[in-house]
This record gives sequence, C-alpha cells and structure tokens, in this order.
Amino acid sequence: MNVQTSIGHGYVVEAPEPASLPARGVEARFPVHRIYCVGRNYAAHAVEMGHDPDKEPPFFFQKAPDTILQPGVAFPYPPKSSNVHYEMEHVIAIGRGGKNIAVEDALDHVYGYGVGLDMTRRDLQGEAKKMGRPWEVGKSFEHSAPMSEIVPVAAIGHPERGAVQLSVNGELKQDGDLDQLIWKTPEVISYLSGLFVLQPGDLIMTGTPAGVGAVSRGDVMTGSVEGIGSLEVAVI
Repeated sequence: MNVQTSIGHGYVVEAPEPASLPARGVEARFPVHRIYCVGRNYAAHAVEMGHDPDKEPPFFFQKAPDTILQPGVAFPYPPKSSNVHYEMEHVIAIGRGGKNIAVEDALDHVYGYGVGLDMTRRDLQGEAKKMGRPWEVGKSFEHSAPMSEIVPVAAIGHPERGAVQLSVNGELKQDGDLDQLIWKTPEVISYLSGLFVLQPGDLIMTGTPAGVGAVSRGDVMTGSVEGIGSLEVAVI
C-alpha cells in the first residue's frame, strides 16, 4: 500500500538532514554514511590505557553520523559525565566503496583526509567496560565527533607521516606522528572492508596518540595533523 503523508518526501515523520562535511576547494559537501573508529592504534596510547602495545588485529567501534560537530562550532559539555576526554585523530574519507579490498588497492578508495576529535565520556565508557557492555554511551553521544573540512587526495596526496597534535588552552597535550600508527591507512581500509561493506561517505577515525585527558567548560582545544589540517573547538 502506498501511504501518502502530510510530512512530505514519503516519510511518516520529519526526516533529519543527512550528515555532511565541507570539502576543500568545492561548494558541494562530503556526505557522511558511517563513522568507524579504530581502537588503540598507537602503541603509547595502548599502554596508557592499560593494554599490551604489541600488534594485534585491529578492533572498531562506531559513532553515529549525526554526532558530527561542524568546523568552528563549540562543543557542549555532555550530561551524565564529569570526565570527558579529548582524543585527536587522523580521519580517512572513503570515496569509493567495496568489500574485501586488497591492501595494495586500498588507497584508490580514498577521497581525502581530515582531522577530528573522538570526544569520550570516559567515566561512562569505563563503567561499560567493567560490566562487559557496549561503549556507545561513552562514545556516540551528541556532538562527540568534532571534524574539520575534508581535504581531497588531489590536493595533498596520501600522508604517511606528519605530527598529530592537540593543545588545551595553549598547552601541548598530545604529540604523535602518523608514522607511529600500528595499522596504517591501507591496512585499516583493507581489514575493515572484510568486516563491513564500505560505502562512499564512510569516515574512518584512525586512533589517537598518547596524552588523552579531561577537559572542562571554558577550555579551548586546538588540534592538527601536519599536512592535512587543523581545528579549534571551545568547550561550553
């Protein structure tokens, strides 16, 4: 049965705007399908979180696309938490989908790169871990994915090294490098495509260097990945 509604566009309730990010050099925007996050992909961060840094198969969790915080917008301190952490990350933007992508072909599927913050309600994540429950309550809450614009491969190529840094109120907190990633960009794409069918518009947050920590209302976070871009996010 074809049910017509007064909402329009064939939906029975008002449909949300699709998630997207600005793309450098063009008016059109990058549509966001899913946000995949790689856990513990820097050895020093694995150690600070109490884990063995030896290379093991990567693991992933997701943030909902509508958790994206647009460039230049302040981060509202979330409810039900008193220990909210920053995690500065290099972001891969998928331009061509696929499954079981070979490592040697993986970079052909990249549209571009960006920088982002994996904001985390660490206290709620910790409680979930203790009880063996999923992490969404600590990871996938509103505004938990501040992002920069997406920079096309045509403009910057495929960065393999470059400083990954974050400062809070001008004090350097995280200082890593892309060449310290345990699982590199082609490996991450290849492995992930064996678990999920990647789609154009997917974002992959590749992990954070050591130095994660808490923020408070009034703080200003300034992060960058050398050769890609930067972002500044006030905590309100």
